Amino acid sequence: MLIDNWKLKAKQLKHEIHAFYLAMKDPRTPWYARVLAAVIVGYAFSPIDLIPDPIPILGYLDDLVLLPLGILLLIKIMPSEVLVECRAKAAASDGNKKPKKWITGSIIIAI
Repeated sequence: MLIDNWKLKAKQLKHEIHAFYLAMKDPRTPWYARVLAAVIVGYAFSPIDLIPDPIPILGYLDDLVLLPLGILLLIKIMPSEVLVECRAKAAASDGNKKPKKWITGSIIIAI
């Protein structure tokens, strides 16, 4: 039961991150919200963490604290109509269709 709940939360987080990615590209989104969305999306998909995951407990603590705090802040500063539309687009999109941004991926890998 607990594992199913976590799987559901992970799926919701995946859709939320995708919605932020879409909102980041929307011209109605203010520049500061775009920057924060780029940081959150980049951190969520980056294999590099502030604290490496192999370190017991602390390795996952940064993911469990930083991502939700960033998401809460972004929800507060993002225009609600943009976020609603982007959430609907993210929910309607096929899970296999992922955006391919080789330049962004290269930058994340380089960092």
